[in-house]
Amino acid sequence: MKRREFITLLGGAAAAWPLAAWAQRRDRMRRVGVLMHLAADDPEGQSRVAAFLQGLQEAGWAVGRNVNIDVRWAAGEADRFRKYAMELVALAPDVILTSAPPSIRAMQEATRTVPIVFVLVPDAVGTGIVDSLSRPGGNTTGFTSTELGMPVKWLELLKEIAPKMTRAAVLRDVADATAIGQFGAVKGAAPSFGVEINAIGVRNAAEIERGVTAFAREPNGGLIVLPVPTTVIHRNLIIKLSAQHRLPAVYNSRYWIAEGGLVSYGPDVLDQYRRTAGYVDRILNGTKPADLPVQAPTKYELVINLKTAKALGLTVPDSLLARADEVIE
Repeated sequence: MKRREFITLLGGAAAAWPLAAWAQRRDRMRRVGVLMHLAADDPEGQSRVAAFLQGLQEAGWAVGRNVNIDVRWAAGEADRFRKYAMELVALAPDVILTSAPPSIRAMQEATRTVPIVFVLVPDAVGTGIVDSLSRPGGNTTGFTSTELGMPVKWLELLKEIAPKMTRAAVLRDVADATAIGQFGAVKGAAPSFGVEINAIGVRNAAEIERGVTAFAREPNGGLIVLPVPTTVIHRNLIIKLSAQHRLPAVYNSRYWIAEGGLVSYGPDVLDQYRRTAGYVDRILNGTKPADLPVQAPTKYELVINLKTAKALGLTVPDSLLARADEVIE
């Protein structure tokens, strides 16, 4: 063989090696763990997992062919977060997807080596989940949901749609560090809107019902519902109580409004789950979590339920309707 032919052959083989290695990784069965903070029978939770799987499929992964998915549903219960975190780690996954601070912290306690991709975290740095957004460090990265100051925007929306409101109760979880920061932000801004802020605990359904019922005894009230696992899990009760006591309420996502809530503003949750599949794909192909910056939402949406507004005796301003991404009638 001539020297030139040998060099050409060698160069062609070398160029093919990365592609061959990539194909080998794709053909080998991989394992992805998923720890959800909702209940297994929650339609919203099922929609989120479906959006994630859709994203994986678009990236070339097929369940049962080159990837297996193990899903655990914690239903907002602290014991389940810890139990399922350890259970998933024992399955030796290549990467784990998780959402909301309680489940993320449980996963980080269970492993410091298995890559973790999170979604729906308002303040990943402030809560200690990552070192920084640009350089998360460790084995964890992902996607934030809202800024700490977002509840101020929710208060502004609530005041715009219910101008007579002078009192607002924030439904929050006192054990959630992010919720503490969000409550502080809205409480600090409330005087400029002429609104007095109260807090309602959400540890369980009974506490929610007692708190909302007591708050509703005085007139001109409204509700700001923070997106913590317990409020999402008990959302049907919260929507029912707001209607029963004629309390205008603002939420963070469309699914609340589709189920009867008044108004929401926040990121497209299902889009967030689809985007996480991109990070999972990159990790499965060799990228380290520490090299993937934490990303902010790219799509926000304002959704209004006119039927609920009418039931509450509210007239939605035309200016607000014009800004809405979706109006449910």
